[in-house]
Amino acid sequence: FLGLYKVVADKTPYISIEEIARKVPIGPTRFGHPSFYSTKDIKLANFTIKHDEQIIFNSVEEVHGMMAVKCVVVRNNQSHSFTLPLSQEGEFYECEDDQIYTLKEIAEWKIPRCRNRIVKLSNTLHMWDSSNPLPENFDGCLILMPVYEVQAVMKFRKDIVHILSDLDVEVKDVTDYYDISSFLQPLSLEDLFERTSKEFPMVAEIMEGPSGNQKPYNLLSTGKEIIIYKKYQAARVLASEMRSDSSKRHYLIPMSYKGKFKRRPREFPTAYDLQIARSQKEHLHVVATKAFTSPHKELFSVSVGDQFLVQQCQTSEVLYEGRKKLIDVLACEQILSDSYKTVLLPMYMEGGFVEVIHDKKQYHLSEICKEFHLPFNVKVSVRDLSMEKDVLAAAPGLQFEEEITDSYLLISSASSPVESWEIPVCRLNMLVHLLSKDVQTVVPPMTRTTVEEVSEEEYYMLRRYENLTLHPPPRPPKKPT
Repeated sequence: FLGLYKVVADKTPYISIEEIARKVPIGPTRFGHPSFYSTKDIKLANFTIKHDEQIIFNSVEEVHGMMAVKCVVVRNNQSHSFTLPLSQEGEFYECEDDQIYTLKEIAEWKIPRCRNRIVKLSNTLHMWDSSNPLPENFDGCLILMPVYEVQAVMKFRKDIVHILSDLDVEVKDVTDYYDISSFLQPLSLEDLFERTSKEFPMVAEIMEGPSGNQKPYNLLSTGKEIIIYKKYQAARVLASEMRSDSSKRHYLIPMSYKGKFKRRPREFPTAYDLQIARSQKEHLHVVATKAFTSPHKELFSVSVGDQFLVQQCQTSEVLYEGRKKLIDVLACEQILSDSYKTVLLPMYMEGGFVEVIHDKKQYHLSEICKEFHLPFNVKVSVRDLSMEKDVLAAAPGLQFEEEITDSYLLISSASSPVESWEIPVCRLNMLVHLLSKDVQTVVPPMTRTTVEEVSEEEYYMLRRYENLTLHPPPRPPKKPT
């Protein structure tokens, strides 16, 4: 079942660090860093953890012969690292978590052992339909009680057997009596990506293929043999359809896309957004779509229909509550009927602007990424003729949101390697086992361009974690402080 969920903090306390380490998954990934607070101060040798202060648990390690948890406290934007021994007792409560997770992430990382987990469906991304198991207009909490199963491989069989964990059977360990190498070893795409580059190329047989009608997923059926040529990181542009309804689609577009784009007008809610979007290549020309009355006589009041050329950010002295103070402003040239007038707009201004485009040029994807600041609005003007069906050409308009880097494997069919495909490591559920066959040709055939459509959940995950350093700084306050 798809969907994104918020985790409700557990109200039952933990009585020691050992209980937390035993019941809560703590690991190297971003999900494995749970946060707790103590109801009382904890005095260490050279540091005191204040009560109700958030403690981030990073890893469980042996320190000076004793098992301990490595922790971090962030205080006044400074990180303080320390260790807490498992023997440390107290009353520890789980901190509130404002992140949103998939059910898979919650099942693997956010359900403590021997405890249930309460989650709340995130309404921001949830759309109800007839296939949804929840009642329509449901917005309450769910109690998750995971049911586990064991996935196993049998000797002389290539399929994976699913065994329910509550099956009443007697299990006997016979590891010492069998040659483990005679069993097939199922590998996920993540397992393959962890292999060293010199181990590629390799031949594999698909044990469980992915679902999906789009190429190449419909070619990756169970029992097929594939050649995996190499692993690498590749750039993609994350794009969304420009639609007013909630059914807009999201795409990952490779830099090898051969179509061309024409610009579409961008919309800017504040003067701060204008400052981010301006470039050295051209003057940003905008029309005001919303009136704004300035609280300062030194700054300009905007009327609907006013046109501006955006110049630069600067500071200006204004009179505020009887005192002079400096605030950030955006210098613009107002376009009049026969002249230009220099005006200053407060950076915090909440208005509305739409771009006026004079550029009729057609751009390749790489040119847009090089010359303009994302997000950027476009429409396909020349479709990619190398693709059987260019899904981007049918979109009324696209917003290029950001450039991301993701992990891929380059594969082809082993029986007829006439073309190769890039498949995403993190978004494709697929199991293979390696074959001891030599690859006839180390050089992969022509790589076919694929525009990958991503679901609402996958789109959110990409926006949540990729390229956090490229995001603009937070907007300034609506009113000067």
